[in-house]
Amino acid sequence: MDSTKVFCPNELCPARGQIGEGNITVHDRKKRRYRCNVCRKPFSERKGTPFYRLRTDQKTVTQVLKLLSYGCPLQAIVFAFELDECTVAAWQARAGQQCQSLQEHLVEKPRDLGEVQMDEIRVKMQARVVGWMAMAIQVSTRLWLGGVVAPVRDSNLIGQLVARVKGASSALSDGLLFVTDGLASYPTQIKEVFREAWRSGAKGRPNLIEWPNIHIVQVVKRYVGGRLESIERRVVQGSAEKIEALRHKVAGGGVLNTAFIERLNSTFRSHISPLCRRTRAQAQQTARLHCAMYLTGAVYNFCLEHTALRMPGLIGGHKWLARTPAMAAGLTDHCWTMEELLNYHVPPPRWSPPKQRGRPSRALEALIRRWA
Repeated sequence: MDSTKVFCPNELCPARGQIGEGNITVHDRKKRRYRCNVCRKPFSERKGTPFYRLRTDQKTVTQVLKLLSYGCPLQAIVFAFELDECTVAAWQARAGQQCQSLQEHLVEKPRDLGEVQMDEIRVKMQARVVGWMAMAIQVSTRLWLGGVVAPVRDSNLIGQLVARVKGASSALSDGLLFVTDGLASYPTQIKEVFREAWRSGAKGRPNLIEWPNIHIVQVVKRYVGGRLESIERRVVQGSAEKIEALRHKVAGGGVLNTAFIERLNSTFRSHISPLCRRTRAQAQQTARLHCAMYLTGAVYNFCLEHTALRMPGLIGGHKWLARTPAMAAGLTDHCWTMEELLNYHVPPPRWSPPKQRGRPSRALEALIRRWA
């Protein structure tokens, strides 16, 4: 047990989320518990992970979550491990919440995205006819930027997806290119989300200023008799020269297309059974599908090596060095295991002093100087 690599998870502690500050000590080695010297509260090593307060062996839970992330049917896991269906669903919900926190902490950080492709998938739901899952991918690194699940495909679904992309993009980037299909909600929501309030000091509501260098291209495919007849590329916003500089470069000319997000859709269809085109495994609840999406997305980003991202190896060593999308994006330097993914502790936000009237006490002033 290394107390220098652990932080206090207590939301009320001034030292929460800070590592290597000397406030964590080992409380119980047998039960693997630590103690914070600031808030005086002990906590388990599993606090903040899907294994917290589970009686089942951690190895068994990890194996079940591995199978779930690869599309193994729930009934097959129940039959093989002799578990209850509600137990497996609860483990999946825990892992989904863990992966969502990991996604928001590591992936949804401002960076230069370059080209982003977005698309939506039709989901077969049991309570209603269909549901929809919208997702986005960064083309250069194949990084899954996030997704949204909703019962209908409308502007609200697309707006939530674009908002997640905005959280992962930087306003100071050289340019951001969006490539989508012909859905009319994409250009409208992109223009509405990617703008900021400009405060001039005057009274009244501030003006909204759009982000510069936002380019939008729609790829519209027309089918006749089930076969592709034509492809139309519409430049909705931006200049052709800047779009040409931002677009990806692949063999065969590198034309603008939605091939990368469609390939990602295929990966999610193979890993989440309700997304398959012809399947009897229908999704029962939107919340469960939401957790399955984040579990699959986190495994795809951090645990699966992508063939298109590999790099030439060193002379005398490996011919190719495999990389995951997270490695290509600079989020990590190695391919994570499933155990490392599930045991990752997402730190809480840094403590801010409470707002109060009057002069703060000396004890509060000391805490502010030390931890704020």
